[in-house]
Amino acid sequence: MKKALISLFAVTVLMTGCATAKTDTAAPKTSDAPATSEASKTPAAKSDKKVILITPEKIGVNPFFAQEDEGVKKAGKEFGVVVKTVESTDASAIEQNLRAAVADNYDLIITSSFESEDALKKVAAENPKKSFAIIDTVVDLPNVRSVVFREHEASYLLGAAAGLATKKNVVGMVAAVDIPLIKKYTVGFQEGLKATNPNAKFIVNYVGSFTDPAKAKELALTQFAQGADFIAGASAVGDLGVFEAAKEKGFYTSGQDIDRTVTDPEHIVLSQLKGTDAVAYQTVKDFVNGTFKFGSVDYGLKEDGVGLTFVTKETKSALSPFVGQDVITKVKAIRDDIVSGKVKVENPVK
Repeated sequence: MKKALISLFAVTVLMTGCATAKTDTAAPKTSDAPATSEASKTPAAKSDKKVILITPEKIGVNPFFAQEDEGVKKAGKEFGVVVKTVESTDASAIEQNLRAAVADNYDLIITSSFESEDALKKVAAENPKKSFAIIDTVVDLPNVRSVVFREHEASYLLGAAAGLATKKNVVGMVAAVDIPLIKKYTVGFQEGLKATNPNAKFIVNYVGSFTDPAKAKELALTQFAQGADFIAGASAVGDLGVFEAAKEKGFYTSGQDIDRTVTDPEHIVLSQLKGTDAVAYQTVKDFVNGTFKFGSVDYGLKEDGVGLTFVTKETKSALSPFVGQDVITKVKAIRDDIVSGKVKVENPVK
């Protein structure tokens, strides 16, 4: 697959400015290294391995990139290698930071999401002996490991749960942008909904942006007025507006990537999960252990790379009566059928 596989939290708007750095290491910092670039401010190493994560934007409150940072840091501490995270603050800074990492001789250079594709294609092609990895999209080069997710499998579970839980037979989704890649969320969800409740009406609206909570809230309120009692958030930062609408009007919703139920378990009753921390950790682990291979590696329900709260992962939140244990039991069975191959969830963007 040549297209990028998008994360809903990985595509927030790039901020203007130059690159800024956020560093975590397995050893104390050095104070006398020349500061020719953000990537060159390298701490003293415990081993001869150095790994850098270059995000395509500032991490901020974006859990997708925050989890990657956590995964790389965990691996650095566990395996005794120097690791560093550099946050890019505009599109040009991505390429700048990749080139600086090459110049500073990092052994493995990791970046993320479709925003980094063009820069990585250029820099990796020019440095065929250097090892690269990219999370959440595919760059088809012999020296790049591409880590992608089967988000449609988790979306199917979420839709199946919504179909079983709805009391009004009207279910909505507020999605980010009407582009092919978002179909992994909308189509996967709709297929799961049809599987458990073919009579349920599905309403989907697009915000037209990944960073517009106000518009997302407006669309959620419109869907609620049309009778939806469950409205899934799939609009990145826009989900904050969906959550706000749910709290105001009393409908139920779900989050993305991380466990959002803990912030408002009364209204955010499920979360579609995506383990960017786990794959970042695994990428570093494989590199250190000598099991790192180039090419595409994908993570779905079987590999525990995606999931759903209460179904594939426990949570500190209490299960909402709107969902109920009977629904969770049924959705767990569907999860098992997907893993075994009995139920096939097609990738809608292939």
